[in-house]
Amino acid sequence: MAKPIVLPSSGKRPMGERVKEFFADFWRQRELQTMVLPGIIFMIIFCYIPIYGLTIAFKNYTVIDTLSSAPWVGFDNFKIIWSDKYFWDAVVNTLGISFLKLGIGFVIPIILAIMIYEVSLTRFKKFVQTISYMPHFLSWIVLGGMLINWFSTTGLFNQILLDLGLISKPSNILLDPSKYWWIATLSDIWKEAGWGTILYLAIMSKIDPTFYEAAKIDGAGRLRQIWNITLPNMKPIISLNLILTVSGLFGSNLDQTLVLMNTQNREKAEVINSYVYRMGMTQGDFSYATAVGLGVSIVSVILLVIANKVTTKLNDNQSVL
Repeated sequence: MAKPIVLPSSGKRPMGERVKEFFADFWRQRELQTMVLPGIIFMIIFCYIPIYGLTIAFKNYTVIDTLSSAPWVGFDNFKIIWSDKYFWDAVVNTLGISFLKLGIGFVIPIILAIMIYEVSLTRFKKFVQTISYMPHFLSWIVLGGMLINWFSTTGLFNQILLDLGLISKPSNILLDPSKYWWIATLSDIWKEAGWGTILYLAIMSKIDPTFYEAAKIDGAGRLRQIWNITLPNMKPIISLNLILTVSGLFGSNLDQTLVLMNTQNREKAEVINSYVYRMGMTQGDFSYATAVGLGVSIVSVILLVIANKVTTKLNDNQSVL
């Protein structure tokens, strides 16, 4: 006689059994869990507990108040944002610089990674990687000082332009507001492009070489191989980087701005992060600065969700997050 088929129970297991299994798994992994514990504690102290401080965006907070004693003002701080001309100037500058970085800085690491990957000479490849990585490890204090010196009236760039006959009289380039967006964009690309190739090179190193061999047999040239093999295999990491870049459009490099901004180029150099820093730390308007930061964070989350939805559609409904 055949044995009856016993179907698994569709109900959930008792809570006690699940708790017991959780602690059993925790104990088996106690060494790993102990290593993770400091990181969890760090995040709780410095990432989650400070979230309570966002309440000052809805209060009239001063240095003589505590978080609990400051009077509530509701959305008054957010209403001020709409009529603040200097905030909207900072928004325009932030988006202008961010879109330039997105349009140019997002593509260059991909091109540079492919070029490095296609180099057959190992020593030359390592040399190029080292040279391109190096600016990433220098702080903006160092790089900013170099740029200030190079862009000065007697600096490197003026001397080159004079020798080429492109200008007749030297000038301090960094004092010209109309050039600041390009200076911020290109200097950021110079600093981070090489470092941005690491993930792309890691993905390309895992591509099966037989794909390229088969393409060669079929008569595909180097550009065709890159288009049909290399780029499709890089698609997930490109999509992930695009999502993170789009979600950070309202963010900006505060270190770069504080180093390169001066009284002459402030109208084009002031970005949201530096504006929040100036309002909060130098003018003491903590409530308003927190309200601006909170509003920008909410918009960034919305952009993150939208970018994820778009890239999911482009990746055959497969999310990379």
